[in-house]
Amino acid sequence: MINFLKSHPISLLFFQPVFMASNLVVARGAVDYLPPISLAFWRWVIAFGILFLITRREIFNKKRYVKKEIWNLFFLGATSAGICGAFPFIAGTTTTVLNMGIIYSSSPIFIIIFSYFIFKTKLTKEQFIGFVLSILGVLLIASKANIKILLNLDFTSGDLWILGASISWAIYSVYQIKFKTKFSIFARVTLISFFGALSLLPFVFIEPVFFFKAQLNIYSFLWVVFAAISPSIIAFFLYANLQKSLGANIAGLVVYLYPVYGAIYGYFLFSEVLKTYHILGASLVFSGVYFCNKKKYK
Repeated sequence: MINFLKSHPISLLFFQPVFMASNLVVARGAVDYLPPISLAFWRWVIAFGILFLITRREIFNKKRYVKKEIWNLFFLGATSAGICGAFPFIAGTTTTVLNMGIIYSSSPIFIIIFSYFIFKTKLTKEQFIGFVLSILGVLLIASKANIKILLNLDFTSGDLWILGASISWAIYSVYQIKFKTKFSIFARVTLISFFGALSLLPFVFIEPVFFFKAQLNIYSFLWVVFAAISPSIIAFFLYANLQKSLGANIAGLVVYLYPVYGAIYGYFLFSEVLKTYHILGASLVFSGVYFCNKKKYK
């Protein structure tokens, strides 16, 4: 499987969101046991522990580079594991999946903006068509093909939290490429996990004032372990490979597939009904991804 993904990098666009969108499962199922920041913190602590067992030799051998890259690693950790780890869970306490799906899908737009100023990238006509098709597909699914839902969106504090996550993910996506590193992908994700958890630590202590104390039981433990493995270790590793193979702008398209896979999870795990607009929306999104990869950015 790994060799196939390496030889067919475009397949990562469809494979990576399987794990990335499992974050929706965590957001919906774990909030009854753990408050959002604690969930994000322990998720990355466990992720770091697992990854460190695999990458410890490389990290120790290259420890001098940790000092040289420490602020870059902290920045990447804070913008990804930190902000993108906690903000969606916070947003889920006050806003709807519909709103989160629409707002978070704006991340590729911010990636293009940041990439323009940093890398001076340009879009081809095919890629522009792909972006339009993808956005239409996301809006079709998020609005349930009902124009009134789109027109009557009422932004709440949760909407602003998820918008912050969307912007932060775009910043992370661009700067992960801009910041050069001496570490392998796995070792770098290990260090990003550590610094991401570190950036969340101070907020864990003040969180009970705004939410509730974490419940320590087998259910909260299992949710944290799942969150550490599926939408964290696996998703970040595949995303880093996707960026390395196809670039930040194209890699950002996985966000468009986020609500598509979310709808699939909802159907199989939460008995949500699969509607015609899900199928039509998914078709538009996948078509958009295809068009965006007909030619690479110049």
